[in-house]
Amino acid sequence: MRRRAIHMTTVAVAVAVLLLGLPGIVLGSSLIWHNAERALERRTANIASVVEHRIENGDAVTAKELSSYALAEGQPRARITLSIPYETIQGGADLGRSTLARSAAVGRDVTVTVEISRRELEGFIFLFAGVGVGAIIFSFAVGVMIALRQSRRLSAPLIYLAAAAEQLGAGQTRPQMKPSGIEEIDLVYEELVRTADRMAGRISAERQFAADASHQLRTPLAALSMRIEEIQYLSEDSQVQEEAGKCLEQVERLTEVVQDLLANSRQAAGGSTEAVLLGSIFAQQEDEWLKSFQRCGRNLEFSDEAGLAILANPGSLSQIIATLVENSLKYGDGTTSVSSRKVGRGVVIEVRDEGEGVAEDLVEAIFRKGVSTGGSTGIGLPLARQLAEKDGGRLELTQVRPAVFSLTLSALPQSLDPTRILPSGSIITMGSRRRRR
Repeated sequence: MRRRAIHMTTVAVAVAVLLLGLPGIVLGSSLIWHNAERALERRTANIASVVEHRIENGDAVTAKELSSYALAEGQPRARITLSIPYETIQGGADLGRSTLARSAAVGRDVTVTVEISRRELEGFIFLFAGVGVGAIIFSFAVGVMIALRQSRRLSAPLIYLAAAAEQLGAGQTRPQMKPSGIEEIDLVYEELVRTADRMAGRISAERQFAADASHQLRTPLAALSMRIEEIQYLSEDSQVQEEAGKCLEQVERLTEVVQDLLANSRQAAGGSTEAVLLGSIFAQQEDEWLKSFQRCGRNLEFSDEAGLAILANPGSLSQIIATLVENSLKYGDGTTSVSSRKVGRGVVIEVRDEGEGVAEDLVEAIFRKGVSTGGSTGIGLPLARQLAEKDGGRLELTQVRPAVFSLTLSALPQSLDPTRILPSGSIITMGSRRRRR
């Protein structure tokens, strides 16, 4: 792509420069020559008029006077020849044989001839042509530089777009890419994000269906197994006991099949994220940490302002929030609040307290393994960040004093909510069957 962009831009610049530059040089050279001829004609006419006036007044025209006219300031060096009967008067510069001459008649048998150097005129034209060629080369070089810069500007977003597609193929629910500023590429990226959202919704729906189906199948299979075992133990007929044993083997085999299908469904889904309601996670974390905060005389508050389902691993999300809450309990002070808010297509979970915050020397290294201020192992925050990135999210320290940790995760689009894709009652439960008479 980059080579094509450079080649196309370079060819376009070369064609434009040549089509405009070469005709411009030819036209400019022609104008210089014609202007020099017209100026020489006007100069010859003016000198002839002066000579005619002096002859009419009876004044003599000398070679010195002709030299003063020929070497006038602001005019090209010239050579003037005055031809009168029986005499020729000449004055001016020595121009050699290569000259451009114009003549004018003054009365009878009197002619004024003015010559300028052809070589000097041709040298000026060559200088103009050289400047034009230099301008063409400079313009071409500028065009090549612009082509290189534009090719980088075009190819870099495409490389990032390919990386985003690779992230999507690797199982991330939302590829990470900054806007490129190129409308077409950004449109493709937005469509890729929408595709990722749709895929994530379908994956979460499939997982929800697999989990529900597994749960609904395990219960009746367990009940069926218990009934068969009861028949086996209560019956004294050997044939009945044998058939009951074979039925138990089939039930166990069916149970294993259900478990294998559930495992294959999770593996084929490409990751471990699913639709999670923050309200249940917040409630579980509040039950776990509230007593610890009360023993320390501190408050713990949870607020789910977003009220949306997010794409995450429930276990990983619980561990991330637990890590942040535990750090706030150890190193923070005052009220610790855990809140969620909707930002664009994602949800931001913020954990903040009223303590002194993070030391300046630890801001850059707080997410590195082994970095700690309280004698702990220093792997809690790095592990939490890894879990967040695994689910396609981002964990950051957004404020130092007081400390505010922000966890950004993708929100599940409302149109792909599993409760809408799989409404209640869509899974048929197994009931008791009538006995054969």
